[in-house]
Amino acid sequence: MQQRFSLLSSCAAFLLGAFVIIGSAQAANATLTPPEVLSKLQAGELTLIDIRTPEEWRGSGVVAEAKRIDLQDPDGATGFTTKVLAAVNGDKTAPVAVICRTGSRSGYAQRFLQKQGFTNVINIPEGMIGSMAGPGWIERGLPIKPCPDC
Repeated sequence: MQQRFSLLSSCAAFLLGAFVIIGSAQAANATLTPPEVLSKLQAGELTLIDIRTPEEWRGSGVVAEAKRIDLQDPDGATGFTTKVLAAVNGDKTAPVAVICRTGSRSGYAQRFLQKQGFTNVINIPEGMIGSMAGPGWIERGLPIKPCPDC
């Protein structure tokens, strides 16, 4: 009887550990579609950071509510991290969604910010112009504004 209880306890501990690991992996790779991001933006539930370059912002426009923080900051990774931290008022647990042109750089930025201690970073893999993940913010007809002063 004691061996059976011990075996059951071991199985339960293993399953609990597996769920924690799976949950962490899912959080580490969190993604949203552009319409989901827009809904959360409108509800004030997250900060959207557009990590494209000023040339890209001028070329296609930007999401009005987005914070524009070029991933290629002149001060390097430290400058980028400092600006993102300021955008969320110093709260590394605040929900942050990152968007780029096609979702590639935003995936990189998601992983980078997580390594810097941000715990709720969401990638938008469709990006602004679309990718294999979907049509993107612009093709979906979601609101953007021109950015001639970027």
